[in-house]
Amino acid sequence: MTHINRDRLVDHFIQLVQIDSESRNEKAIAQALSEQLGELGFTVHKLPVPEEVSNGFNVYARLEGKIEDSIVLSCHMDTVTPGIGIEPIIEDGIIRSKGNTILGGDDKSGIAAIMEAVRCIQSENLDHKTIELAFTVHEEGGLFGSEHFDMSFITSEKAIVLDTGGPIGTIVNAAPGQQKIVANIKGRPAHAGLAPEEGISAIQVAADAITQMKLLRIDEETTANIGIVEGGNATNIVMPELKIVAEARSLNGDKLDAQVNHMIETFQSVAKQHGAEVDIESARAYNAFVIADDHPHIQSVKASFEAIGASPYTKGTGGGSDANNFNAKGLTTVNVSTGMAKVHTTEEFIAIDDMVKITEFVKHYLTH
Repeated sequence: MTHINRDRLVDHFIQLVQIDSESRNEKAIAQALSEQLGELGFTVHKLPVPEEVSNGFNVYARLEGKIEDSIVLSCHMDTVTPGIGIEPIIEDGIIRSKGNTILGGDDKSGIAAIMEAVRCIQSENLDHKTIELAFTVHEEGGLFGSEHFDMSFITSEKAIVLDTGGPIGTIVNAAPGQQKIVANIKGRPAHAGLAPEEGISAIQVAADAITQMKLLRIDEETTANIGIVEGGNATNIVMPELKIVAEARSLNGDKLDAQVNHMIETFQSVAKQHGAEVDIESARAYNAFVIADDHPHIQSVKASFEAIGASPYTKGTGGGSDANNFNAKGLTTVNVSTGMAKVHTTEEFIAIDDMVKITEFVKHYLTH
């Protein structure tokens, strides 16, 4: 089996998670990684993003190879909250946070694996494919870094994002598109005790509409959810306004459009019946992708997993990742597990054995 420097891998991961990088505050981690990649011999480009996306930048790095092939490897640099002052603890081969923050294995475990694989390849003087790295800002909460990623640097036709959980060998080859819907319902205030019939209750309009709406699991490819409801300021006033934030997701673009239209039309027709107004903003957050199991890219990813003794399998997921945006930009992209577990919680952890395994996968893939 190929030798991964376990201690160096863990030390680097521990170093990375201790650099605070909650979404939109990635400047420090982007600078640190740019320097480290430069030291490894990569040509590094700091790609600007709009100010509202991040105080940092996307990182594109390239290392020419002698094997006649190339791959984009991608991870995001940001973490969810609470991600400030992370104190990693190692016990029994497991790395976790102290319990008052997340760990940040999502997605720094992927970054550490890629860089350790490169260090091993260089120390063993192995030939490798041309390596293109795409490290993104602000993935959490909307995939904004990959949305704004300058693709003009990328020459490869395929990519691997290392940003999901499950056993090592998990390959996500289908993920839904997502639409965000914000509905502002405007009724009419009235004194709830003296003249309630003069009012139009925004919450009653909303309740009526939501009752008539298909929500949650629509079919095996499609989901929808009302996530945020904001309104009201006193019990003695018929509620004049209400804001509802909802989403719909589907692996199928036509089904997503149909579900979104259904939700919007239900809000509109019910508001009309009640004599209320509704103002709706609807925007596509990102698009779905589905890659066939027999696609050559998936076949070669599976071959590397098999070579390191992992059992590869493809699966669809209900969540988006940078893979959604890279596929939409024409780069055939799968998302593979690093072994991260309980992400987005203060119980997040990762097994060192899994980190070693995914590093072995990257090393094998780059050298075969």
